[in-house]
Amino acid sequence: MGLHYTVPMGSLGINVPSGIVVGISLIVGLAMVLVFGHTSDQKAIHIAKDRLKAHLLALRLYQDQIQVVLRSYVQIVLATGHYLRLAFRPLLFVIVPITLLIVEVDRYLGSEPVATGQSFLIRARIDNPDLLNQVSLQLPNGLSSTAPAVHEPAEKKIAWRLIADRAGEYAVNLQVADQLFAKRVVVGSGVPRLSPARLRGKFWERFFVSTEPALPANNSVEAIDVQYPAREIAFAGMEWNWVWLFFVLSMAAGFLFKSILGIEI
Repeated sequence: MGLHYTVPMGSLGINVPSGIVVGISLIVGLAMVLVFGHTSDQKAIHIAKDRLKAHLLALRLYQDQIQVVLRSYVQIVLATGHYLRLAFRPLLFVIVPITLLIVEVDRYLGSEPVATGQSFLIRARIDNPDLLNQVSLQLPNGLSSTAPAVHEPAEKKIAWRLIADRAGEYAVNLQVADQLFAKRVVVGSGVPRLSPARLRGKFWERFFVSTEPALPANNSVEAIDVQYPAREIAFAGMEWNWVWLFFVLSMAAGFLFKSILGIEI
């Protein structure tokens, strides 16, 4: 999606991550309303909502008449089901694009790059725990190890604690016997596109968490992952996970645009 920023956020005088979320939320909110308006039966939705309101009003007006109350509850359930059926079709048009959008934006806003001078973990998962003693890590200039490797035979994992001397993008090589497997590590700040893990096979898992090529199928390494810190976005005096902030703002934008455009939702 090309959301790579190299200008330091402080020099812009704004919070770039929250600005990105606000912009995307406004666009998505407007797009959802427009799609809903063009793919739904607006007249039927209006009638369904009016009927639902009428049954809710009946509950208040005739709350001392048990038969009317019970009949109103049944009608409310039926009216709600009818409304949801009318609203379901438009949702089919937006759910896939929004899912793809969330997956892609999460690569930029879900985690932060490792900060210079901040220790972090690289972990590898191996098919055969007997090979753990044959696994080593080759580090480029700028990265160094701060502790011996930790073996977890029961989990078939091995972990290294590293630290970066300067910002940049690094290729760390995992060596198993005579084979090398590279993993990208990003150190610095801003909003780069991150890949927390490199995986073998598992297309759907790679789709959600990795932007790197799959590990070769005919090797013993199942996964190599980097422990990037989770990103918290400051907005309205609170710290947010970007997905929650996106849902809140896009829903608010949707209700705003529906009122402006006169679209029934």
